[in-house]
Amino acid sequence: MDTTGTLDEALQRLHSSGPERLGRLTNHAPMAVEALAAHGRAGSVHRWLDRYAPRLEEFPAGVEPVTAADWRRALGDPRRAADWIGHFGRELAERPWREVLAVWWPRLLPGLYGGSTHPVIRVGHGVRTLLAGEETAPRLTELAHGLGYWAARHRPVEGLAPLPGAARAADALDAVRPIGERDGGFPDRLARVDALPVWADGVTDPEEARRLLAELVRAATHRYATHGHGEETMLVHAATAPNAVLRALPALPRELWVPSLRAAWTASAAVTSMYAPDAPVAYVPPGSVTAEEVFERALAHGDEHVVKLTDTALDVGDEPALAAALRAIELSEPLR
Repeated sequence: MDTTGTLDEALQRLHSSGPERLGRLTNHAPMAVEALAAHGRAGSVHRWLDRYAPRLEEFPAGVEPVTAADWRRALGDPRRAADWIGHFGRELAERPWREVLAVWWPRLLPGLYGGSTHPVIRVGHGVRTLLAGEETAPRLTELAHGLGYWAARHRPVEGLAPLPGAARAADALDAVRPIGERDGGFPDRLARVDALPVWADGVTDPEEARRLLAELVRAATHRYATHGHGEETMLVHAATAPNAVLRALPALPRELWVPSLRAAWTASAAVTSMYAPDAPVAYVPPGSVTAEEVFERALAHGDEHVVKLTDTALDVGDEPALAAALRAIELSEPLR
């Protein structure tokens, strides 16, 4: 992790911006700059951020403070984003961040699907930073922003009918049934997901849950290499959302690992259902390119989703994962 102070500078620069823009699109900059710093590209952080800066909007106005007595009423209200971020800022100033995370994770986990899963992804990046280095004020503030965004965009998924699944995560993803009408944005499509295959439903052991969550991240990342053309941006989240949950596990009590696996599976499978292509394309091996070279290509390309998928691909660390990252670079529009 960056020890130069560059990441902290970038986070401070970003915390005057809101978690969204245009009323619905996510501000990806905090996640992308954390990924750059995590892979030794701190020297590129501000240059990348200068390219992304025209997309940023000012921090939103608050409505009223969120309190311990009324937080349930404010949950899932995007108008309250500033209120929620302020609430978590106060919480993190008063208690250790792991304690705050342990209290709020089970409250927020059922609503992991709001904001196109971006809030939990932002939290996963923030937790990785705190686990890897010093607990600086900008990094704690970043966690407050991520948790606040998650609370504001909290959206549960309920009433899903079980479909026949499979033992392996890759086979279970293959068994996902595409939604009938594949138009509209993420919230509209998510409302049409009414059935998903059963996978890992009998798991009770936390260590097994962690192993299977890593398997899910690997399978979803690999799948992008052959299925990413279904929607080059949104299908990234089938891998990055469960990876965010995986990154948070070491900071969470073990009793939360099994429910975290189940929520991550639902998110990955739902995104697969919403954006699955009609047919896969042939797998293209990455050749002799190294992981470092793939990340350099992602950085040069600049698209925030490409950077984040490549970040996850390097976590997976095998040839099909690198192929997925190269496929994202090929499919996606570069950051201008």
